[in-house]
Amino acid sequence: MAGEAKTILAYSENPDTLFELLSEARELAGKIQGEAAAVLLGEKVEANLEELGAYGASKVYIVENPQLKGFQVEAYTDALYGVAEQVKPELILIGATKRGKELAPRLAQRLKTGCVAECVGFEVADGEIQMKRIVYAGKVSSLQKVKGKPAVATVPPRLFEKRKAEGKAEAVSLQVEVKAPKAEILEVKPKEVSGVRIEEAEVVVCGGRGIKSKEDFKLLGELAEILGGQVGCSRPIAADRGWFTEWVGLSGKKVKPTLYFAVGVSGAIQHVAGIRGSKIVVAINKDPEAPIFADADYGIVGDLYKVLPALIESLKKHLKKG
Repeated sequence: MAGEAKTILAYSENPDTLFELLSEARELAGKIQGEAAAVLLGEKVEANLEELGAYGASKVYIVENPQLKGFQVEAYTDALYGVAEQVKPELILIGATKRGKELAPRLAQRLKTGCVAECVGFEVADGEIQMKRIVYAGKVSSLQKVKGKPAVATVPPRLFEKRKAEGKAEAVSLQVEVKAPKAEILEVKPKEVSGVRIEEAEVVVCGGRGIKSKEDFKLLGELAEILGGQVGCSRPIAADRGWFTEWVGLSGKKVKPTLYFAVGVSGAIQHVAGIRGSKIVVAINKDPEAPIFADADYGIVGDLYKVLPALIESLKKHLKKG
């Protein structure tokens, strides 16, 4: 089993993220004449082989163990390490979810290899896989590679498209050593979420540094309410000004709405990477040279404090007539 083909392993506890990883893994595997494989971990595992195969998995490695009840990062590190030791993959892709970010560096340390975080793309040169990252606050991108094998890379959710194709997956059950976690989970309470999560919104109205004050986000909220959408902000608004705790972008929330408004957003590489799945992007910015216009389907060059009220008023009249 091990060593028969160059393998790219994909793991995430989130099914949609796993399908995204598998789609990318399948494409990469084709370039190195290898195969993509999924990893499923848990106390009891249900594997939809038909669906996993359709998204790119040639094999599905399954580890069932009582210690994998709930999520304890030490136990999951043991399990994934055991899989890697038996399969000997070239690359392990891990979804950059909260859990994935805990797991990936620990796994890399156990494997004595490198971990490249928040990858936004992959390239193959001379048979070696290189990982693309956004660095220097979104100003440039860099290609990185890990000398040891397997390399470990985390990938933000909703970065790659889920691409189905014809394929079949073979289930392979593995026995690995999983030590009892040092901590015990007594109770799990799901977090209460009010309204639609911005990652799932069909319309997103996002404000950037062109917004003068936090109070002015009420304008964006009014537009979002008319269109049945959600309001977001760019990283500088949250991280630098401290107006909000979350932002839209590569290091924040990745969104794929049908309609995305970038209001006063300059359009740094990091921000664009977080909205790349948007169907229609409308940019409103007074700077005609703003980078966001290069990635927008529609652009309005003008003062957002004049454009937004006019747009809101026009939409109200149009919807009232309809």
